[in-house]
Amino acid sequence: MASVTYDSASRIYTPGARPAISQLDLEIADGEFLVLVGPSGCGKSTALRMLAGLEEINEGRILIGGEDVSHVSPKDRDIAMVFQNYALYPHMSVAENMGFALKITGVSKQERAERVQKAAEILDLVPYLDRKPKALSGGQRQRVAMGRAIVRSPKVFLMDEPLSNLDAKLRVQTRTQIAALTRDLKTTTVYVTHDQVEAMTMGDRVCVLKDGILQQVDTPRNLYDAPANVFVAGFIGSPAMSLFKVLHDGAGVTLGRDRLPVPREALAKANTDQVILGVRPEDMDISSDGTGIPMVVDVVEELGADAYIYGSPEGISTFQPFIVRVDGRRPPAKGETVGIRPHPDYVHLFDVETGLRLNGEPPAGTPHAQLADVEALADAEA
Repeated sequence: MASVTYDSASRIYTPGARPAISQLDLEIADGEFLVLVGPSGCGKSTALRMLAGLEEINEGRILIGGEDVSHVSPKDRDIAMVFQNYALYPHMSVAENMGFALKITGVSKQERAERVQKAAEILDLVPYLDRKPKALSGGQRQRVAMGRAIVRSPKVFLMDEPLSNLDAKLRVQTRTQIAALTRDLKTTTVYVTHDQVEAMTMGDRVCVLKDGILQQVDTPRNLYDAPANVFVAGFIGSPAMSLFKVLHDGAGVTLGRDRLPVPREALAKANTDQVILGVRPEDMDISSDGTGIPMVVDVVEELGADAYIYGSPEGISTFQPFIVRVDGRRPPAKGETVGIRPHPDYVHLFDVETGLRLNGEPPAGTPHAQLADVEALADAEA
């Protein structure tokens, strides 16, 4: 086990072009499960491959257990990587696949067998040790790939979207197993995913990247409750937070024909008479008396216990549909006009010019992010 440090680490593929990873400063504690997440092309897999030694570090350095490994060969870094496509040898049995890395490093046959047996017991693979990979399900193959990493007892586990090839039900089951397993083993784990549900449910902390720049690293709860800038606010959460520009008078904001009181100290930090207001779907109420901001329901998504309604509030300019969570047993009908009221205690305020959080201090070093960043994110996900 060991800590991991990215010390102003950069990866630059083309001189003069935007770095794939730019000046990444990140401390990962011994035994911590850290998730790298972000939109496609944000640099999360590049950051992982830099740690593995599969990508060159052009600036800065990377340390494992306090030792600079920036120019150390991948095989000498004492890490184990689990890939998206399992990378199993089809002609070898499960036991042979799991023990192959030990074999080529000269571990004795008896010790290999003992370590493979122990890992198989942890992963419920004992009945399958003599089978070939083609005789296994996708979830079983992924467990074999995990077993191959476990038998090496590395300092750090690296996982690059290991669940993306599994179906939805198996993905939920396997992510629970991986999270529990790594905590039992107490091995430092760096996990890359594009699925924010995986990130929020598995990670001790989550690191959000955009264009190779670290936006925020925090616990899942803090990321959700206090996004540091407007990009993180628009990225974390499913369905996404509704974000829009509103006028303020120093004590409240104007929402169509309504006025919403918000903390004066937050508005005092704003650079203009406009702010970006963010509201999560669960933090809005449907008024029973028809008061509030009128909104015509364009789409209703029924999910059983909950439902989500999408629409455009009257008098408010939004770049994506407004989303409100409602009672799944009594949702409004499509085409119906409802009155919505954001809960004043749970709104998020961001500066129009910098994109930084206004209600509560963003962490030191948080990059500026514009509303256009979230508009681009919405376009990419559409």
